[in-house]
Amino acid sequence: MSPDAFELNLDSLVGPTHNYSGLSYGNVASMGNANAPSNPREAALQGLQKMKFLHDKGIKQAVLPPHERPHIPFLKSLGFEGRDSDIIAKATDFDLDLYNSCCSASAMWAANAATVCPSTDSLDHHVHFTTANLSSTFHRGLEADFTSLILKTIFRETVFFSHHAPLPAGTYIGDEGAANHTRFCSKYGNPGIQLFVFGRYGIRQNAILPELYPARQTYEASTSVARLHRLYPNRAIFAQQNSEAIDSGVFHNDVIAVGNGNVFLYHEKAFLATESVIDEIRKKAQDFCDMEMVFVPITDKQLTIEEAVNCYLFNSQLLTLPDGSMALAAPVECSDGGKIENLISQIISQPENPIKEVHYFNLRESMRNGGGPACLRLRVVLNDRELSAMHQGVLMSDRLYSRLTEWITKYYRDRLVPSDLADPKLVTEIHQGLDELTRILNLGHIYSFQR
Repeated sequence: MSPDAFELNLDSLVGPTHNYSGLSYGNVASMGNANAPSNPREAALQGLQKMKFLHDKGIKQAVLPPHERPHIPFLKSLGFEGRDSDIIAKATDFDLDLYNSCCSASAMWAANAATVCPSTDSLDHHVHFTTANLSSTFHRGLEADFTSLILKTIFRETVFFSHHAPLPAGTYIGDEGAANHTRFCSKYGNPGIQLFVFGRYGIRQNAILPELYPARQTYEASTSVARLHRLYPNRAIFAQQNSEAIDSGVFHNDVIAVGNGNVFLYHEKAFLATESVIDEIRKKAQDFCDMEMVFVPITDKQLTIEEAVNCYLFNSQLLTLPDGSMALAAPVECSDGGKIENLISQIISQPENPIKEVHYFNLRESMRNGGGPACLRLRVVLNDRELSAMHQGVLMSDRLYSRLTEWITKYYRDRLVPSDLADPKLVTEIHQGLDELTRILNLGHIYSFQR
């Protein structure tokens, strides 16, 4: 791979059923905002505006389409029959929680879509994708099949791209995707090392487990992805999350740590043995990448875990700009005019690290369900040939931004409460909108109602 490779940010468009049903146990924001009214139109526009801003900054940006929700095909597989309106009525009458799970727009958080490793890190020199099974929660476990389909549609050339099926679903091999994966490198096209973070062992006995909330990612899943991607031996690091952090609402590692290039911004309580993890990263970066790491630790005195969960500082995107410097794309909740904003000012003023600017984004509709800037995107390292081989219709441009803005304004509601999900008219609106979206993105007939 050329040293001039780059990182493509692949963001999901927020889906038209974006709502607050409180489905995600262990996600403090999701549980706390259950049953509040949502604004799907505003949510989608907020995410789209972030994509356009980063595109204008010279960062490669692309779009993932929303999943089909309500998930009528899944309800049919459970024996609900008839027209869509009949299926909705029968499913809501039988089990409202089941139906609400089939309406979740949680696929908006593309960081959970898959784990991706670049060709320069793989023995077979392919870009590898493993779709996450997301088996720790029912509503997210419904995403895997369509995620696999859309990734294969966008990255279809087998000369460059290798796709792996989701790992077997279940308790023992829970995989939550790139939200628990970080790659470090001197340049995107140079060899890197990869950090896989897990919350528990799925098969072997666990010495330490959280007491309140579940640990979602398993060691077995992380090590399986590394094998499937044919990573160079000894260039992968496996670190366990701190159970105290999980019990404070850190359901994924990207809520408590973020890395890019040779920079790692993390909380001192992120891992079970943080100092050992940092030492291993430092040593392997030097041995395999001839690279000096820049560590930016945040102490509990500077910011408690609870404060980090509330403001989502670590769920910022850490981005390399065209001039080689880095920027932090942070949620607007961090611009509090006080403690957190002062902490960010201290970080970007440090001469030893390349983070030189911060940009705050209003993503409150996503944040209220526990997803900040980093949750909304999947990172894909590509070189020029690989970029040319991917589907071009999803790449951000001024024209695509305008068309998607018009599309969202036309088809999305500006208010939705969970009870609205049972409205058959909503399904008609969604199908009409998604049908038009596939033409805008030139993706073909990817949804079940189009076949």
